[in-house]
Amino acid sequence: MATENQTEIRSAVDIVTARQRGRALALELGFNGADVTLIAAAISEVARNIVDHAKSGEIVMGSVATTQNGGRTGIQIIARDQGPGIRDVAQAMQYGYSTRKGLGVGLPGAKWLMDEFDIASEAGRGTTITMKKWKR
Repeated sequence: MATENQTEIRSAVDIVTARQRGRALALELGFNGADVTLIAAAISEVARNIVDHAKSGEIVMGSVATTQNGGRTGIQIIARDQGPGIRDVAQAMQYGYSTRKGLGVGLPGAKWLMDEFDIASEAGRGTTITMKKWKR
């Protein structure tokens, strides 16, 4: 990742900071307004999960490129924590499932907003979510 930034996530203020940095990076990378909004929303969702479930973690964002399919550029967001982990990732990814009486759109919503979404979680060791959005 050429341009990269890291944001510690511990509070609602940090969620706003990560979202703002994500918007700025997306604009810098040439994303259009609609995609910038989607990227910021996905960052908000994964950062909120860090605060609510792990108490602290980080979000690392940067540019990403691929040589496949004629070459594409985009943004990659990695959210990681050393929280309790997700016991049942498949269940957590179901639209409408919530552990805290929310709407249950957090992780499935973030996945829907981005082009690529991968989640790795281990009980007692934490969670890492890697998301990518490619420029059109």
